[in-house]
Amino acid sequence: MKMPRSIRESSSHGPGAPGLVVGIAGRGNGQGNKHQQKTEETRRRLLLSARKVFARDGFEAARLEDISQDAGHTRGAFYAHFSSKEDLFFALLEQQAYEHQLEIQRLLSPLKEPKHKLRALREYYVAKAGDRRWSLLMLEFKLYAVRHPKIREKLAKTHRAIRQAFRHEIEGLLPSDMRPSFQQESLLPVLLEALLHGLILEHAYDSAALKHEEVEGVLRRVFHLLTSGQEDERTGESA
Repeated sequence: MKMPRSIRESSSHGPGAPGLVVGIAGRGNGQGNKHQQKTEETRRRLLLSARKVFARDGFEAARLEDISQDAGHTRGAFYAHFSSKEDLFFALLEQQAYEHQLEIQRLLSPLKEPKHKLRALREYYVAKAGDRRWSLLMLEFKLYAVRHPKIREKLAKTHRAIRQAFRHEIEGLLPSDMRPSFQQESLLPVLLEALLHGLILEHAYDSAALKHEEVEGVLRRVFHLLTSGQEDERTGESA
């Protein structure tokens, strides 16, 4: 599964991605290595603290001072790594996408049968409903972006790049007669993400009216309908 350039870069230079690669300039130089490692550790800590503070306070209410203090650094250290709070959120978004890609690859690569891959992909997607904090934070940032056109354009572009990274893997699992409708605009990940976020918002708003197990049930049925329903009707199998 090929990653967009921005995400590939984050895997080697941050943001806090697993398996960080030490820059070529630092190799063979112990001092350079230590500086590189310290820089990467600072960035990693800032990202961890940002996720914590954003989840606690919301994006707009979160303060850079609180994020820096929680990470054990100063505002100066923050600005050495990120130009703004928005820039920090984009780094978190790419880190999240990178981690999802690694996990999906780990889940799907040992499987041979398309129906087994679909089942694993569906259950992974449904499990994301449990990450309520991230979904609500993503919705909050989208609303913020709608009110700030420059940020909206950047967020939409970043989202399209991330979705493109998942596109071929997912479309390869679709029944052949369903692929053309999704290939041009890559609607499947957009529809699934919109449904996931909408259901989580409604559950957070009124959990008595929409229970968590009902959210999971709807997600499974819609995923099945969008990806494998037509094929299963012909074969009599269920993903």
